Amino acid sequence: MRQDETKNQIRGGMLYLVATPIGNLSDLSERAIKVLSEVDFIAAEDTRNSLRLLTHLGISKPMVSYHEHNRRERGEEICDRLSVGESCALITDAGTPAISDPGEDLVALCAAREIPVTSIPGACAFVTALTLSGLPTARFVFEGFLPVPKKERRERLAVLSREERTFLLHEAPHKLLRTLTDLSEVLGGERRISLCRELTKLNEEILRTTISGAIAYYEQREPRGEYVLVIEGGAGEPKTEAPMASVEDTVAAYLREGMSRNEAIKATAKALGLSRNEVYARTIGQNG
Repeated sequence: MRQDETKNQIRGGMLYLVATPIGNLSDLSERAIKVLSEVDFIAAEDTRNSLRLLTHLGISKPMVSYHEHNRRERGEEICDRLSVGESCALITDAGTPAISDPGEDLVALCAAREIPVTSIPGACAFVTALTLSGLPTARFVFEGFLPVPKKERRERLAVLSREERTFLLHEAPHKLLRTLTDLSEVLGGERRISLCRELTKLNEEILRTTISGAIAYYEQREPRGEYVLVIEGGAGEPKTEAPMASVEDTVAAYLREGMSRNEAIKATAKALGLSRNEVYARTIGQNG
C-alpha cells in the first residue's frame, strides 16, 4: 500500500480537523469528504449549519455540538470517546477549525491526553484575504477579532500601531465603521488597508484603499457580509518614554497654537506614543 493511501485511512482514536468551505462548496477537498464520510462522529460549531453541508454531500453521521459555551465539558466528552477508539472530525461553520475558535482548546486537550490529531487542510478566510490584498505577504500577523471592552481594545490597537508586519482582523458588518474609526485614530487615516468580504461567494468584493478612504466609502454604503481587514504594517520604531519636561513642553506648545487643554493632551499623547491618561497625569498643575 502506498504511503499516501495509508495516510488517508481513517484511524480509530484520532481527531481530524477538517477545513470546510468559507462560501463556495466546490472548495471542499476530496480527502475532507472521505474523512467526514468515514469517521465515527462529527463535532460541529453549529450542528444545524453543518447538517446542511452534510446533507448536500449525502453524508449522515452522528453529530455533537462543540462551541465556545460548552467547550470545557464537551471537550472532555469528545476526548473520552477518542480514548476508547472512536474517530472524530471537528468542523467549524466555515474555514479551518482551531483558528480563532475554541477548536484550539480541544487540540490542546488532546495533546495533554496524548490523543493523536491530524489536519485536513482547506479554506481559511484570512489566508485567502491576505493573498488578495495587494499588501506585503512575506511576514504577517493574524489578530482575529479585536477585544470589545474599550480599554482592552485601545491597548491592543496601541500594540498594533508599532507592528511592522501586515496584520489581519476579522470584523462583523455592524461593527465595521467603529473599527475603522478606531484604526484611523490610532494608526492614522493614510495607512493602506484591503477590506475583503464574502470571500469565494457570488458577491465577493475586495476594496483596496486607505483607512480614511474606507471610512468615506462605508459612510455612503451599508456594510454587508463578514469582513477580513488586511492592514499595512507601520514603521515599527520603538516608542521610548519621554522625559517629564518633553511632555510638558509639548503640551505647552500645542496650547500656544490655540488648542484647548484636552486637544493639547490628545495631540501630545499621539505625538509621543503615550496614553492620554499618562500625559494628563504628568501635566497636572500645569497652567493652561
